[in-house]
Amino acid sequence: MIPQLPLALRWPRRQRFEHFHAGANAAALAAVEALARTPGAPWLYLHGPPGSGKSHLLMAACQAAGEAGRSVQYLPLATLADRAAAIRGVAGGALLALDDLGAVAGEREAEHALFDLYNRARAEGAALLFAAEATPPQLGLGLPDLRSRLGACTQFALKPLDDAERRDVLKAQAGLRGIELDEGVLDWLFARHTRDLGALLDLLDRLDQASLAAQRRVTIPFLRGLLRETGASAP
Repeated sequence: MIPQLPLALRWPRRQRFEHFHAGANAAALAAVEALARTPGAPWLYLHGPPGSGKSHLLMAACQAAGEAGRSVQYLPLATLADRAAAIRGVAGGALLALDDLGAVAGEREAEHALFDLYNRARAEGAALLFAAEATPPQLGLGLPDLRSRLGACTQFALKPLDDAERRDVLKAQAGLRGIELDEGVLDWLFARHTRDLGALLDLLDRLDQASLAAQRRVTIPFLRGLLRETGASAP
């Protein structure tokens, strides 16, 4: 059986609705919020490339549903060794969130377990929220009935934030911390650091602490030194 995650201890602190920067994904965000908080809302299937916010929305939905008193379970399928057993071990839950759905493609037992879970959730009135990199027909599933069931969900194609949107988010979050990031610093950072928004915001937290401790403004030399100290060296 997959245990329910202790909400206060296990959910990543940034994986909440208020920390999701929607960009072109505003409609998907609204639908996931409704599913998390409203019994009977349509089941959802989110798809998009890495960095588009799929896992963020699934975990945010679980947190919001849990805080509303609903039981939740989150399955990161790509990280599970025995996916068929994990899916069959799901017991109850008002909201079930299944991430990295493509991991079950080609695994006959896992596909059948997922098909059974879908039918069981429908019969029990549970809500299902799926995420994958591709649409149901593109996943490579061998079970036609499973493709059909997944295709019946309301689908949203998520798009990653572009660089301009990431820069705007970073500048806004820096402003809330009293940090000024000029365009030269941002140019240097985006040329040498991962563009993943979560990683950028984690770096901003470190910048906030380091600049306060040193009583220095954030410049390229200061940022270069911080990245070297934290093991993310840059030229």
